[in-house]
Amino acid sequence: MFEGFDAILLARIQFAFTVAFHFIFPAFTIGLSSYLAVLNGRYLMTKDEVYLRLFKFWIKIFAISFAMGVVSGITMSYQFGTNWSVFSDRAGPVIGPLMAYEVLTAFFLEAGFLGIMLFGRDRVGPKLHMFACIMVAFGTALSATWILSVNSWMHTPQGHIIAENGQFLPVNWMEIIFNPSFPYRLAHTLTAAYLTTAFIVGGVGAWHLLKGRRENIGVQKMFSMAMWMIAFTAPLQIVLGDLHGINTLEHQPAKVMAMEGHYKSHEHGAPLYLFGIPDDENQELKYAVGIPKVSSLILKHDLNAPLDGLDTIPDEDQPPVAIVFWSFRIMVGIGFLMLGVGLLGLWKRYRGQLYDSKLLHRAALLMGPSGLVAVLAGWITTEVGRQPYTVYGLMRTSESASPLSAPAVGASLMAFIIVYFFVFGAGVFYILRLMGHAPEYGEKGVSAEDGPIRTSGITPAQQVKDQTDMDEVHD
Repeated sequence: MFEGFDAILLARIQFAFTVAFHFIFPAFTIGLSSYLAVLNGRYLMTKDEVYLRLFKFWIKIFAISFAMGVVSGITMSYQFGTNWSVFSDRAGPVIGPLMAYEVLTAFFLEAGFLGIMLFGRDRVGPKLHMFACIMVAFGTALSATWILSVNSWMHTPQGHIIAENGQFLPVNWMEIIFNPSFPYRLAHTLTAAYLTTAFIVGGVGAWHLLKGRRENIGVQKMFSMAMWMIAFTAPLQIVLGDLHGINTLEHQPAKVMAMEGHYKSHEHGAPLYLFGIPDDENQELKYAVGIPKVSSLILKHDLNAPLDGLDTIPDEDQPPVAIVFWSFRIMVGIGFLMLGVGLLGLWKRYRGQLYDSKLLHRAALLMGPSGLVAVLAGWITTEVGRQPYTVYGLMRTSESASPLSAPAVGASLMAFIIVYFFVFGAGVFYILRLMGHAPEYGEKGVSAEDGPIRTSGITPAQQVKDQTDMDEVHD
């Protein structure tokens, strides 16, 4: 089946597959843990039962997603020792301690308070339970911080020396952790996680609104909160992406050349190519459609600023342009669609049509998984754009792999694909089933001992209407 593939290519495909599968869960749970903390905090401050109802609705989805993220992360990490042992040996003195800090601080923090968050509301008191929610949210963000520090060092390495045996030895941990691309990558990735969660929550709310559950207060609240978050984070993400791109141009110019499709240098302003077919063999962008000088304006803030092209980079040091070129456009295109949904939500809110506009609801439902697609496209842009290096400019991918045969790597790749689609497919299916019912009065949390939610201040007619909605769902 894998005839014609070498071991290194198969190892890269395997790592890409497992990382992509893993990445979607933290991208969701980082934002969802913060959303749960907000819901719990709002309930404690206002005693409005709708926030508790939403908390119990989303806590079940969070628990399953968190578990799948942990499991997929463990299997991914094993590949450092199986398929990438040379990289682990040479870069281990730098990345090993950083990944250990992630486990000792962030993961232990999440694990220590997760049980209290899930099951401790009626056992430890509201204040400690709220503290646990905050610590889980903080732990997920801290975990991403350590992992992104490792990843950023691989893109912009500093603070080390290279020993005679080729090992990277740390000499300044502050420079290693806070390497040049780290702040931009961290801000861009965390914002992407919050935006991803907002679109999933908004998509679920839109689904129920389109199903005629407009009178369900929980549906209204989740949709409104999601639209506020989208309206704020979508434009912020575009600004952060621009800053990240300028930083990448400074430290990884070949990646930006591939993103922009600039095979040729431009001395008097580079065009922004909207479309084209990259041809690495002939070093040209075929059928190019572009806007003159706009790329120079975006990257250098000067219409006439010169920009180097891939003709200044040796062929063996160039990344695969087609993958980077198109993944970047997918990410940016989705980003502007997100901005459009955020602006449409603000307009409909201003017109008093937030819960009545089928156009908005259909757009939000269609864009529900868009955050997951965007983060994967952004990850592909970043990681493929770093090629042919594992540690940029210092260690090539071809030098990083274990001395394995192609059939051995191919067999493990097939095993991963089969197991992942069965196990995680079942988990995703169950999550979608949970999302398919509207948050109801008496919503159960993850514990079977959770009692019904109080309904003081809620009219009997409202309770009957919501129960009718739920009966329709179950039918």
